[in-house]
Amino acid sequence: MIPGDVAAVALTPPGAGPRHGVLVTADQVLLGPLDDLVEGVRRVEAASSPRWVWWSADEAATPLVAAGVAPARAWDVAEAHRLLHGGWHVTPGLAWAAAHGLAAHDVAAPPTGDLFELVSDRAVADPASAVLPDGHLRGDHAEWLRDPGHLEAWARAAVETAHLQHDAAGRTSTRLVGTVHAESAAALLCVELLRDGLPLDRARTEELVADAAGPRPTTDAEEVAARRGRDALVLRHAPGREATDLRNPAQVKELLASVGVDVPNTRKWVLEPYRDVNPLVAALLDWRRDERIATTYGYRWLDAHVGADDRLRGRWTACDGAAGRMTAENGLHNLPAALRPGVAAHPGFALVRADLGQIEPRVLAVVSADASFAAATRADDLYAPVAQRLGVERPVAKVAVLAAMYGQRSGAAGEALKGLERAYPVAMAFLDRAYDAGRRGEPIRTWGGRLVPTGRFLAASPPGTDPQLDAARGRFARNAIIQGAAAELFKAWAATVRATTRDLGAQVVLCLHDELLLHAPLEHAEEVAARVDRALDDAARRWAQGAPVRFVSDTSVIARWSDAKD
Repeated sequence: MIPGDVAAVALTPPGAGPRHGVLVTADQVLLGPLDDLVEGVRRVEAASSPRWVWWSADEAATPLVAAGVAPARAWDVAEAHRLLHGGWHVTPGLAWAAAHGLAAHDVAAPPTGDLFELVSDRAVADPASAVLPDGHLRGDHAEWLRDPGHLEAWARAAVETAHLQHDAAGRTSTRLVGTVHAESAAALLCVELLRDGLPLDRARTEELVADAAGPRPTTDAEEVAARRGRDALVLRHAPGREATDLRNPAQVKELLASVGVDVPNTRKWVLEPYRDVNPLVAALLDWRRDERIATTYGYRWLDAHVGADDRLRGRWTACDGAAGRMTAENGLHNLPAALRPGVAAHPGFALVRADLGQIEPRVLAVVSADASFAAATRADDLYAPVAQRLGVERPVAKVAVLAAMYGQRSGAAGEALKGLERAYPVAMAFLDRAYDAGRRGEPIRTWGGRLVPTGRFLAASPPGTDPQLDAARGRFARNAIIQGAAAELFKAWAATVRATTRDLGAQVVLCLHDELLLHAPLEHAEEVAARVDRALDDAARRWAQGAPVRFVSDTSVIARWSDAKD
């Protein structure tokens, strides 16, 4: 039985002729061509705004979003499974089995065409049933669903799984149901992000690429010549070593040693202090910046991923399979700072950029329930009161707080951390417990209830067999318990922003860790910015559940992403 506040959607697989879909509510079943389904969903959403249940947003929401339908609420079975059981991999069969307490290793696999499958016990299942005689979900659903008559059973199986997940989430954590709601909204937002894309000024972006990579080559020879030209700007500072391959770290290390710069490795953070010691170092660092643009974000990248509408598109996912951060492809999460001036509002629009301030330490104050640390979050700059309490300079206090969350104990960080442990013992003890659990390979749950199976991290060496790897697992857990909670707050905020700015024509076009970027009509941009800030207050209040912790955002209306303050 489907409750009145729930509606389910299922579709035939793409690529097998015209697609069909089914909409199932408490009092109706609408089965028909995709266009009819879209209109049915639109009507039901407008009339009652139910919570839409589907196996995954990628599968079910994509054609709805493409048609301009914007469901407000969802329960995404795949995202709920990831929260409850950890990791990334999930199929309908796995989600069904986990919800019903069935063994994962017995989940029915997709058919391979092997002759023995024809005589297996599973082959005698009711052809109209989504469930096999052993209680597992059928594994041949991709082919089975080509018959639209099977869609209703598939949709009802999703609802049954969702109800069991809901009950399991409630038993697991008082906050996990709310986390599933936010995670499902984030998965839906991911579909919209792919549809809408990130607005670019194509001409300016091409100029920025040309600054780094040179003019657009028309032949392979021109491309090789441009590459050699970039290399020469570095190698001219080391006469006699023009044959050095700058893409080979060992040769680069030898090159640096030849000019008196002896470093343990050639990573950027190691080389940066030597920038003014020898001009070769500065040239090498600039070369790396330009080489990255030329090879990864160059003309081929522009041609492949920026559409005719001047939007950069890539696939988004609601979680990374670890602590739960959103991820994206095609450079959307790794765009070099040098290309940010190319991210620009289109005519008649503005960008609204909002960046959460000092999010991880503020999250630590919530999840650890450290009242003294929570008091520090009342300040715009959390590190100032922490520094005052520790009796140190602000930069030292910042190092101490970051060291606590990332597990760094050497050098100045280690000394600063001792003071932090004395001043905020509750917060530090919370982090230490996560570290100890990680060392033992025990799973941890974030504030919102996401399972993080630390035993899978560095799984080549079982916990207790290698002290160095055990320590690495501990540091991973120490950080994941905070990063995961921060990701949960961020997604709750992003979902609230999506819901509260939609009527003004605003689109969320980028979700970058702790930063939101919206594309909004120019006449509504200031109101959108105000609503983004209110959305943070609302989302943080619900997420923190009364904890006296203040969250802040640097929100501004800008024309280009590079106009925002760092």
